[in-house]
Amino acid sequence: MALTLALLEGGLLFTVVLFVIVVWTHPLLMGWIDVAILLMQSLAICACCITAFYYNDFYNLRVVKSFRPYAARVLSSFGLTFLLLAGFYALFPTAKIADGPFVSSFAIIVGLLLPFRAASYAFMRSHPFRERVLVLGAGGLAARLIREIESQPHLRYAIVGVVDDDRAAGNLRRLLRGPLEHLDKIVKDLEPDRVIVALSERRGRLPLGPLFDARLDGVVVEHGVEAYERLTGKVAIEALTPSSVIFSRDFRKSRLESAAGRGLSLLVALAGLILVAPLLGLIALAIRLDSGSPVLFVHDRVGLRGRRFKLLKFRTMHRAGADVSDWTRDQTHRVTRLGKWLRRFRLDELPQFVNILRGDMNLVGPRPHRVTKYEAFLETIPYFSLRSVVRPGLTGWAQVRYGYASRLDEETEKIRYDLYYVKQLSLALDLRILFATVKIVLFGRGSRTRPRRDEEVFAEGVRTVSPRVSSVAR
Repeated sequence: MALTLALLEGGLLFTVVLFVIVVWTHPLLMGWIDVAILLMQSLAICACCITAFYYNDFYNLRVVKSFRPYAARVLSSFGLTFLLLAGFYALFPTAKIADGPFVSSFAIIVGLLLPFRAASYAFMRSHPFRERVLVLGAGGLAARLIREIESQPHLRYAIVGVVDDDRAAGNLRRLLRGPLEHLDKIVKDLEPDRVIVALSERRGRLPLGPLFDARLDGVVVEHGVEAYERLTGKVAIEALTPSSVIFSRDFRKSRLESAAGRGLSLLVALAGLILVAPLLGLIALAIRLDSGSPVLFVHDRVGLRGRRFKLLKFRTMHRAGADVSDWTRDQTHRVTRLGKWLRRFRLDELPQFVNILRGDMNLVGPRPHRVTKYEAFLETIPYFSLRSVVRPGLTGWAQVRYGYASRLDEETEKIRYDLYYVKQLSLALDLRILFATVKIVLFGRGSRTRPRRDEEVFAEGVRTVSPRVSSVAR
């Protein structure tokens, strides 16, 4: 839905700007060069608007869920649009248009976008056009799926009922439409467009006959685990089984995909080191003046296949005494004055371009853990070791979708995102993560940030969670 909305708004913007330029300036289109200039002028404004809207979360319908926050952000987003256009016109002076069409275009854009987006939100919430969904099962997975669907109207789904035994319904009893043995009658009565199978225990309970008949009648039948991943961008760890992991093709990537990701990482890391070399020198000098030596923080981390490597970062904390442990207490009081700014804009991570060139990391991937945490998580988080089948990254899916973790339950939630990245690994997903990372670094949006980072307390959480399927996770 978000992609459709972006395409529709992009087409609307381009049409409006092109119309205003033609009507206002009456350009003499004597040849293909004139046509190309006209199209470039229209595309420039359109592209800058869409980029500004993207970095203001206008197409993240989890953030901008309704018309009111959208309308409040529209005018402020044009400030970023003007900055982008100023840079574009500095590079391509011939693309600049007269002040009259320029101002008129933005006036008409605002006048059209507001009612267009208002109508879009009204459409997303309209019940007649929603896809009717019937859920089989009333366990934890089913409850999470229903919660996701009900909290995101842009998904265009409407829950029409739950099918399971009454004793299993629990909190979903309000949606219960009957037991599994009556599924054929329930499907005929409710006429769902989609059936999601989210049974906690399917052995001997899955009504194959009614599901087969529903499939023949054009009803989409979907596995609950796949639906959960598609809707949330994370893996339902509790629903994974050893056999589903062993026989799955998703955790085995082709050499072409691996080579594409590695090539992108090397290219960006090399270009990044060349472009920011003066900045690296200034940061190193500032650290020396602010808090002395050393400039770099070097620490053992766990990478591909569990191998250890030396992670490089700019030092952002004062040196600790011998009695300080990263696992025993919060140490944010040790952050230096300069370190606060380096962390805020992620500049302390720049030396990891060297780790990428060494082969320790990729540009995108699960963040590398400290050795002590890695060993503890192997015993406490199911399938934790699967995140090590790819190189760790400077940024990752869990970083842009969740942020920092300060407790074991939060770390478990991040693993859901990491495993989703491992399953769906592709160059397109890497590029999506990179765009989102730029948004987080520049604007602080799109990720759940926390005041405490790697120095958080994990020991208490590790002691209170009993090991689960540790033999499988290894």
